[in-house]
Amino acid sequence: MEKGFYSDIKEILNPQHTALIIWDVQKMLVDNVYNKDEFLSKINELLAAARSKNMRVFFTKITPLPPDFESPARKYSSSKMKFNMSQLPKEAFDLAIKPEDREIVLNKNTASIFIGTNFELMMRNARLETIIIAGIATEIGVESTARDASNRGFYVVVDSDASSSADRAAHERSLANMKKLFDVLSTDEIVKALS
Repeated sequence: MEKGFYSDIKEILNPQHTALIIWDVQKMLVDNVYNKDEFLSKINELLAAARSKNMRVFFTKITPLPPDFESPARKYSSSKMKFNMSQLPKEAFDLAIKPEDREIVLNKNTASIFIGTNFELMMRNARLETIIIAGIATEIGVESTARDASNRGFYVVVDSDASSSADRAAHERSLANMKKLFDVLSTDEIVKALS
């Protein structure tokens, strides 16, 4: 299958060449988003639609490097966050949504799925061209991965209400930024396009 130029959302979201990324739905993050119940409802709705179409699904997990192997710059930027990950109990890193057997969980150490993982290789090997991304936090990993995916030649669709953050204003600013570059759609719009 040769890569194509798609001009409408139904073509872009064809399940045969689309993968869904569920970004960092770990307990420590889910428990801190500003709209937890709505977020969980929408992300589960999106996931159910993807599963019904037999789409490829990837879950990501924040997996910090051992302190001696983390860069000083990343240690510094991590110090600006609300909580210190090195002091969290192990179960805080567990996924709040259970992947099914066929779904892939990628441990990653940065805010881009493309750095330090085999994600891009898997996408290219499976001839997948579109990425739907949803999860936490919109202004960090969701936006970083969306930009990185676009820069690498993938179609990008961001789910606006199946993405969230502990900081509502930052979430909304990030969505506004991404709307200038990508399709930023509601869960309902994505589910409709997939059907």
